[in-house]
Amino acid sequence: MKQRRRTWTRIVFLIISCLLLFVISGFVYEWIASKKDKSQYPPPGELVDAGGYRLHIRKLGNGSPTILLESGSGESSLSWRDIPEKLSSFATVVSYDRAGYAWSEEANTPRTGENIVRELHVALKNAGIQAPYILVGHSLGGMYSRLYAQTYRDEVAGLVLVDARPENDARRTNKIYAKERPKVNPSPLISILLEKSGAFRLFPNFMLTGRVEYQDRKSFVNIVASSKYFRSVAEEGDLASTTEDAIRGQHLGNLPVRVIARGIQQDLTQFGISKRGNNQIEQSWQIGQREMLNISTNSKLIVAKKSEHMIIHDQPELVIQVIRELITNTSHFQSTTSKAYTDD
Repeated sequence: MKQRRRTWTRIVFLIISCLLLFVISGFVYEWIASKKDKSQYPPPGELVDAGGYRLHIRKLGNGSPTILLESGSGESSLSWRDIPEKLSSFATVVSYDRAGYAWSEEANTPRTGENIVRELHVALKNAGIQAPYILVGHSLGGMYSRLYAQTYRDEVAGLVLVDARPENDARRTNKIYAKERPKVNPSPLISILLEKSGAFRLFPNFMLTGRVEYQDRKSFVNIVASSKYFRSVAEEGDLASTTEDAIRGQHLGNLPVRVIARGIQQDLTQFGISKRGNNQIEQSWQIGQREMLNISTNSKLIVAKKSEHMIIHDQPELVIQVIRELITNTSHFQSTTSKAYTDD
């Protein structure tokens, strides 16, 4: 009996030791690989002071206006894929990473919309990137774009909202989500532990399915995923209501506004939402897209009939077309007004 007990004790000890060795190896592997990534994946743009930390800003093309791309929640400048290159054929285009994302440093201020917009404004001035701006915001980035247009109205000549988050959507859907109790992403702490242990790098197709599209997983692991990223994304989500409050009831006069809404309903049943709940959430979203037409007397709705939420991936050419047409049709870029935008 004692011999058998000793044998089992050794087996358990061996199993625990092997598991610990595996986990430690994962942490060491990730540490080495992440150090290597910094040299293999340098920032394609420049790091610009945003007032206490540096934002990564990438500028392409020439001329006026300047198209400014604002990514959605958890989406970096890389999410636009080749849209910036295509836009640069007829205008200056700027993509950037919000604080904590990809190559940008982590901010020392709360991730409210007010701070995000103000710090971007500082960085654009420090980078010498001139207005007028055409703001293109996807998802949560649409709310930040709207707040920028509201805060710095004289610098903004147009607004394109790509399946942007409506400010009243949470108010309409909070009770639905509370009743449905869907599966949620891991907490920032768990995500950080997974990243530090090398889990995302070793098992990307298992760990990132439903979270990052297949063709973006390599860049996510090598460039985006980091402790600062997971902290920043979580804080943006926690403070999104402050941006909703800031833009609620907004009116931007006759500013040219284009709302591109998805034409295909998102399937949230994979996250534990019932079909009925999914339909209610989609209805709220579509109502919100049309409510955004009220923020300007010069607004237009475009439905991306072949797209779900990631219109910038499903129909990038439509996004480019809408931006081009807005620039062509607007009267804000006449030489008689350009001085107002270029003077400091």
